[in-house]
Amino acid sequence: CKFLAVFAFGDSNTDTGGIFAAFYPAIPPYGRTFFNRPAGRASDGRLIIDFIAEHLGVPYLSPYLDSLGSTYKHGANFATGGATILHPDESWFVNGVSPFSLDIQVEHFTQFKNKITYFHSTGATGNGRLMKPGYFSEALFVLDIGQNDLAAGQRKLSLENQKQAIPNIISQLITQIQNLYERGGRYFWVHNTGPIGCLPVSVAKVGSAEKQQPGTLDEVGCVKSQNEVAMEFNRQLRDEIYNLRRGSNLSIVYVDIYGAKYELVRKARELGLGDPFGICCGYHGIGYDIWCGNSGALNGSQVYADSCSDPSAVISWDGVHYSEAANRWISNQIINGSFSDPPTSIHDSCHAQ
Repeated sequence: CKFLAVFAFGDSNTDTGGIFAAFYPAIPPYGRTFFNRPAGRASDGRLIIDFIAEHLGVPYLSPYLDSLGSTYKHGANFATGGATILHPDESWFVNGVSPFSLDIQVEHFTQFKNKITYFHSTGATGNGRLMKPGYFSEALFVLDIGQNDLAAGQRKLSLENQKQAIPNIISQLITQIQNLYERGGRYFWVHNTGPIGCLPVSVAKVGSAEKQQPGTLDEVGCVKSQNEVAMEFNRQLRDEIYNLRRGSNLSIVYVDIYGAKYELVRKARELGLGDPFGICCGYHGIGYDIWCGNSGALNGSQVYADSCSDPSAVISWDGVHYSEAANRWISNQIINGSFSDPPTSIHDSCHAQ
């Protein structure tokens, strides 16, 4: 497949600068590994979407919400950190939840497409910085979203109610995929949600082994209940994508990002990435969070959350987001189709019927 453009939708796992353009800029030491400066990504370097772009031979995707220095010749990134599938009932200023939920991101894509068509009809192509209208039908649509919906449920609902909420979340996600199809999208690459219970922040919040309830952690050391919800979300998503594929002529690949990330956690030491629950930048525990690049009180002392000396030797950059080294490893696993249904590489995903 020769994808002429890529459009990305999702949360901070995919955002290349949208939420920082909308609110406050990223701060050091974010971006220190690859970009040598904060580059709008919640990592020390590149994200999975950046590695996907590299493999497909298109430039890194500019955020739709960033008006300065952006180029939209081969697509755009509509993802924003903290984004949910459902409309949020929380605030960016309180819980870090983005106001740009998936339906708003799809609306931004619709506006983007309409404006591209209009500008080309008038000859105003932005000195070559705007994509050609014909690229829309030859674009790959990448979606990675849902983690924040599940995280919100964990904050507010019982385990049983979290599971009961999943069908509505999945339904809204499928609706937005259908909306993108109606707007010309034909090729879709959809990530399921990762093992939330394996995030170092999640593990840190359950406390030491002596304080945990029996069975809190699984055999790898992840929070079992949180991963159970994620796996149920993924099971229902896979079923609905199968039904969607069967009932239309779109090409859609379900990507088991959960499986790839869980394998990375399981193999961390074998791969030279040390403690899978270690945090490169930041301090987290019961009752406290000192986020990367910020200062705060820890055990009666004032500390600054700076980067570890070698981010390439860890999985987690800041306790929630993956390091560039981890993102590279995960990308290499999924791009070749090893975690895909149907089992097809991203280069052949336009044939996934």
